[in-house]
Amino acid sequence: MNTYLIKAAKIVNEGQKYIADVLIKDGIIAKIGQNLSATGAQEINAEGLHLLPGMIDDQVHFREPGLTHKADIFTESMAAVAGGITSFMEMPNTVPNTLTQDLLKDKYNIASQTSLANYSFYMGASNDNIEEVLKTDPKNVCGIKVFMGSSTGNMLVDNEKTLENIFSKAPILVATHCEDEATIRHNLAEFKAKYGDDLTIDMHPLIRSAEACYKSSSMAVELAKRYQTRLHILHISTAKEIALFDHTTALKDKKITAEACVHHLWFNDKDYVEKGNLIKWNPAVKTIEDQAGILQGILDNHIDVIATDHAPHTLEEKQQAYAQAPSGGPLVQHALPALFEMHLLGKISLEKIAEKTAHNLAICFDIEKRGFIREGYWADLVLVNLNDPWKVTKLNNFYKCGWSPFDGQTFQASITHTFVSGNLAYQNGRFTTDQIGKRLTFSR
Repeated sequence: MNTYLIKAAKIVNEGQKYIADVLIKDGIIAKIGQNLSATGAQEINAEGLHLLPGMIDDQVHFREPGLTHKADIFTESMAAVAGGITSFMEMPNTVPNTLTQDLLKDKYNIASQTSLANYSFYMGASNDNIEEVLKTDPKNVCGIKVFMGSSTGNMLVDNEKTLENIFSKAPILVATHCEDEATIRHNLAEFKAKYGDDLTIDMHPLIRSAEACYKSSSMAVELAKRYQTRLHILHISTAKEIALFDHTTALKDKKITAEACVHHLWFNDKDYVEKGNLIKWNPAVKTIEDQAGILQGILDNHIDVIATDHAPHTLEEKQQAYAQAPSGGPLVQHALPALFEMHLLGKISLEKIAEKTAHNLAICFDIEKRGFIREGYWADLVLVNLNDPWKVTKLNNFYKCGWSPFDGQTFQASITHTFVSGNLAYQNGRFTTDQIGKRLTFSR
């Protein structure tokens, strides 16, 4: 592998900011210090740029296998590294659903040949595959995914006995999508009785309501406490849910953790007028009070990590009527630029961004030698220019689906370089595609 010497970067790491050089050798951060030199190293002048640990995204849907007209591991990992995401954890609701160890192995095989970013894949849980779930290797798989709400195929786990079985026996972290299905169906029936087929996008957060989220999240927390499960609740979308989580215990000692997603931080229900189905997600984007509550939960450590829930669909699918349009949207290329924009608006510090997108992921998932700028760790790094405005368009995004909910948005910060396990995978719009990311491993 190439040797790189990053010169005079403003490093943001572990609650500190300072200027230093970083030497990368054989994929590893070999040295951090002042006035470093290295014979034969490729030097990168980072004067005026900020250097952060690459984002670790614990929730993406890259659609391969089975849905590759929307996305695939190569295209979406390319978009991810362009956005400063160096590692991802991908969800099991592909086709077929990842409900057996053989199907899980198939996805790892695809990534080992095509992913530009480091990768891990969740094992999926259903109402009838507990034997397969229990075979999951804690050292080589990020977690078990449980959909406690609507999902694809056989992946809605709504049987209480099944949930108890999973929570009591799971060998590793259990990540949950929490929306109460009975509440959603009741709400939908009421709206259909009143409006017939004339449902509109502004009804989405009322059908997939805050009550549905809280009821399911509180149930998951209760089960985790009962069985001492390592629980991670994904995409918190309401202010009410924040109180379910502890903000006083050190993260390394928490058994129950929570994630927020960029779209719930950026958008609120007023944005449906302009964006329509492009910001239709499950859980739904809700009120401005929920938006503010989620940000506060991040700042005061009720919420531990920030992710994307990148879930692309074709534009044609999204342009259907509300009831037919699928939920989800592409985000990996624009998540960090959006967070940097929030920083420039005074809403979140760079140190907190590094903490919630990198450090805490490594702690939450026990990821080996990643998530920090430390000597001896893998060189997963992102250089950013905080004063290089650019406008999101269909011409400069790398998603296979070809659109972004941020289309038309001007961001002040741009990603200039992304290192993945020491490989300069992205540099000013250009990719290195001859080196593949590495499989994440876990110290469990």
